[in-house]
Amino acid sequence: MCVGAGSGNEETDTRTKHERKDEWIPGRTLRRVGSERRRAGEALTEEMADKAMPWKLTALLLFLAGVVSVCRARARTDLLNVCMDAKHHKVEPGPEDELHDQCVPWKKNACCSARVSHELHRDKSSLYNFSWEHCGRMEPACKRHFIQNNCLYECSPNLGPWFQEVNQKWRKERFLNVPLCKEDCLDWWEDCRTSYTCKSSWHKGWNWSSGSNQCPTGTTCDTFESFFPTPAALCEGIWNHDYKFTNYSRGSGRCIQMWFDAAEGNPNEEVARFYALALSAGTMSLGTGPLLLSAALMLPLGLLD
Repeated sequence: MCVGAGSGNEETDTRTKHERKDEWIPGRTLRRVGSERRRAGEALTEEMADKAMPWKLTALLLFLAGVVSVCRARARTDLLNVCMDAKHHKVEPGPEDELHDQCVPWKKNACCSARVSHELHRDKSSLYNFSWEHCGRMEPACKRHFIQNNCLYECSPNLGPWFQEVNQKWRKERFLNVPLCKEDCLDWWEDCRTSYTCKSSWHKGWNWSSGSNQCPTGTTCDTFESFFPTPAALCEGIWNHDYKFTNYSRGSGRCIQMWFDAAEGNPNEEVARFYALALSAGTMSLGTGPLLLSAALMLPLGLLD
């Protein structure tokens, strides 16, 4: 609290009224000391108020900083260890001891069930009835990358920073522009370049008249390399920008690995934390206006007096 005039801190004047009236001040004419003191007190009050203003502003800023930090922390928590809102995902991640084959790395904390993990390894599975071999046999090394992509999509709880709302029958969220590690993208492209497809985007545009995806009328099958001339074209284009090609390497803490050795831990947890923090900081810097106004309205009135 700021101390001003009338706070009770002045010395008690025990002189008589007559003595105060007739007090002589050298170099000046006689004047009433009481009046002078009132003026001095007013000046002191103004000076103290001016000095107190920085403290009030400091208190305000500290309060707002606390509100911002709490909101940032809450935003980060909402982005971490979460499952996508989609048809086959669990509501919350958790242990799944019976995950199958390429999905095993997520068994300690997964958004997919054991049943789903088995279906993810099958062509024309019961989940989506999607065929990788719409242009004939796909090389096993190539197919392995698509299975790993399926496992990452369905099982990973570390993709929250890239979730985007969508309005589709089979999902309410998707992930967008996930930074994929360079090696994952290069290996995917190299192992698939000689397999065949008829489309540069597998997200939509198929002929589903048979119940599973077939090449649309007027398209022809050709090598992956003809449809995806670069690794970036494959990783970014095939699933409508689910992934973003990066120059980050595995272990950098800046890119998502499509697959990993579970014995060494899940490296994508660290990556998700990094991007959740960056995203929260960026969101706050772009949208703090309403927050600061709301916070100011919640301040104790004494800070603004």
